[in-house]
Amino acid sequence: MVTAVPGSGRDARRSDVRTSGGGLGSSLAYLLSRAERSVNRALAAALASEDVSVEQWRILQALADGRGHTMGDLAEAALMPHPTLTKAVDRLVERAVVYRGHDPADRRKVAVFLADRGSDLLGRLEAGIAEHHRAILASYGTVRTEQLMQDLELLVRELEG
Repeated sequence: MVTAVPGSGRDARRSDVRTSGGGLGSSLAYLLSRAERSVNRALAAALASEDVSVEQWRILQALADGRGHTMGDLAEAALMPHPTLTKAVDRLVERAVVYRGHDPADRRKVAVFLADRGSDLLGRLEAGIAEHHRAILASYGTVRTEQLMQDLELLVRELEG
């Protein structure tokens, strides 16, 4: 399938590999990645006013329970590889929104905790996050969004179970 490139200012043409002959559009992994990319693009815009990346927001959200988390647990919760997580946590420590301390469950381990400034930052981000969620609900529908979230949770449990 050949389509015009929107907003190109000329009649540029390109092959749409997403839909040609089944192509990538028939891959669940591809469609999930595209959906994640679209959702995260809008989420990144909502976080930009406070200079927070989507990955940093995930870290802050994971730490919001107040319990502190080891780097291993945090990497799993934030969906990040350890080296990337370490760099992101270092940047958050530099901003004084998180800090490292002893793990309450095992004082030999280091844990990461949300600082008061981190809690304040999350509070400032709430309105943008809520607007992002409302925009998804408005475009996709509340019932469909809730069903999609339930289906994705079930898919994750089945695949990881």
